[in-house]
Amino acid sequence: MTTESRTPRPTIDQEAVTAHLRAARRRGTYSDLWTVVGDVPVLLAEVDRLARLLSRTRWDFANLLAGAQATLTADQDGDPDPLAYLRDEVAQHRAWVPPDDGELVE
Repeated sequence: MTTESRTPRPTIDQEAVTAHLRAARRRGTYSDLWTVVGDVPVLLAEVDRLARLLSRTRWDFANLLAGAQATLTADQDGDPDPLAYLRDEVAQHRAWVPPDDGELVE
C-alpha cells in the first residue's frame, strides 16, 4: 500500500485568489478589482476540470457497481462462474492516473 494521495490537486493557488479578493475588499482600487476579475477565468477552468474528474469517477463507479450487481445476480441464478462479470469489469477499469493538461480539455 502506498501513502501517495490519489486526490486530484488543485491547479490554482487558492491562497493567492483569496488574498486578491481580500485586497479588493479592503482597498477597492481598480488594480485590485481587475486582479480579482482576472482570477475568474482561472477559477472557471478549475471548476470545469473538477466537474470532468467527478463525471469520470461517477462513470467508473457505476460500471464497477453494475459488474458487482451482475455478479450477485449470476450467483443467485446458479451461474457456474458468477465472478466473470466482475472480472470483466475490473479488467476494463483502469487505475486512476492524473490527467495530462490537455486530456480533460475539449
